[in-house]
Amino acid sequence: MTILTIPKKVFEREIGKFDEKMKDRIIMFGTEIENVNEEEINLEITPDRPDLLSYSNYKNSFLSYLGKKAGLRKININKPEKNYEVAVDSSMSKIRPYTVCAIVCGLRFDDDKIKEVIEIQEKLHLTIGRKRKKLAIGVYPLEQIKLPIKFTCLKPDKIKFQPLEFPREITGKQILSQHPAGREYGFLLEGLEKYPVFVDANNEILSMPPIINSHKTGKITFNTRDVFIEVSGFDLEIQKKALNILTSALSEIGGKIYQMKVKYSDKTITTPDFTPEKIKLSIENTNKLLGLELKENEVKKLLEKMGYDYSNKIASVPTYRTDILHEVDLIEDIAIAYGYDNFAPEIPQISTIGETDKKEILKSKISEILSGLNLLETSSYHLINKETIKKLGSQTAEFVKVQNSKTEYEYLRKELSNCMFKILSENVDVEYPQEIFQIGRVFLGDLSEEEKLAVALTPGNFTKIKQVVEYLGKMLNISFDVSVPVKSPDYFIDGRVAEVKLESKTIGYFGEVHPKILKNFHLKLPVAFCEIYLKSLFEKLI
Repeated sequence: MTILTIPKKVFEREIGKFDEKMKDRIIMFGTEIENVNEEEINLEITPDRPDLLSYSNYKNSFLSYLGKKAGLRKININKPEKNYEVAVDSSMSKIRPYTVCAIVCGLRFDDDKIKEVIEIQEKLHLTIGRKRKKLAIGVYPLEQIKLPIKFTCLKPDKIKFQPLEFPREITGKQILSQHPAGREYGFLLEGLEKYPVFVDANNEILSMPPIINSHKTGKITFNTRDVFIEVSGFDLEIQKKALNILTSALSEIGGKIYQMKVKYSDKTITTPDFTPEKIKLSIENTNKLLGLELKENEVKKLLEKMGYDYSNKIASVPTYRTDILHEVDLIEDIAIAYGYDNFAPEIPQISTIGETDKKEILKSKISEILSGLNLLETSSYHLINKETIKKLGSQTAEFVKVQNSKTEYEYLRKELSNCMFKILSENVDVEYPQEIFQIGRVFLGDLSEEEKLAVALTPGNFTKIKQVVEYLGKMLNISFDVSVPVKSPDYFIDGRVAEVKLESKTIGYFGEVHPKILKNFHLKLPVAFCEIYLKSLFEKLI
């Protein structure tokens, strides 16, 4: 959860009296009240609603929920003026491939507004930015910049500027070791020969994303009236959403939004874009899922309370809503607008006796056995991205692709190795040894589903992972046959891999992971890995 702090006087002046009825409305809107005192109201914002991380955006959405500003929010946007351009160098494709940008003019900053901009920037970094791994945001005073701007990369010793709130000019390499932000986020540039930079037409460095802005060209003050905003990273669609969230918040505090042309080697895009997304909504599905009998005009009013427009079974979704991916997300918002307190609970007119599925009992037993070896159980999403597939040396054609995915995660995993190595790669600086396991579903090319078990040990070797497999068999009262495989997955080292059989049927493999895979995932120590299908175990033990 992320906390949104609102001055109590401002809340009561612009939204309404903070009484018991208002508290109830806040909770039913989906934002818990963390703390309240005479000065401030602290609200918990759930991870699926980063658009509510600024007071301006929260106020607008909450007033709509209260029925005071119903319908799709209209945000005025102006076309790019001369030199409102950012050129993305082709060399950025393998370093930090995307950026989206905007200019906001006519702002009047005071302490509260500067604080709000800084807070929403950092909260977006923390949430949808995944601590700047996925995206980073920069806000700059336009009066200190000469347009157009270039997004390019330079060798660390060629990068020289005074970082924000730092006493002197230093190089890119020194920023990572001497500046607090560099020490905290420097790992994001680890292994790169060149670092990303934004440079203006005077060849002044604006920032070195995702680390820090320049003190000269990247510090907002009370005198700042116009700002340049950039969002750089690896997921273009999420970056567009983040830019829309930030610019819409600045619009609410009096800013005038201008688009910018972002020129790539193969295309030019214009951002920000507030054209609403259209999603089809079935009234039948809505009533079936909610157990209601809503008419279309009632659905329209409920959607408008949540900030949508609705016409002819089509909902227009605000461009800053990152959580609306499917019809069912619209139905959830209809339920919020209807009021969960207005649903009448009913006891089903059926009589059943429930019991735990035997497969789940066996999976729990396997988890208990491996946890007894001090292995940590992990869980991963079923969807993976193209980058993870390539790191494993596989081809995307081998995986089932999800149509119309709203994120970069558009492939169903066919093995657990992708997820396990990714977990290790995200924890390379955590204490060792790291010994983990996972039981999860995989999806094969014919769309069939299987349950698999995977174990990863680092530092690990063949003998150690073999002992884990043998111990598991012993505790399950199963005799595994281990032999030299004719063919094994490519991510193992030849000669350091074994085939696991149960009653002459191959159910998996274990061994030492190939150094090229370790390099692809930036793993520092040897990894021993095992992955087996559970279907044969289910058939034998259940």
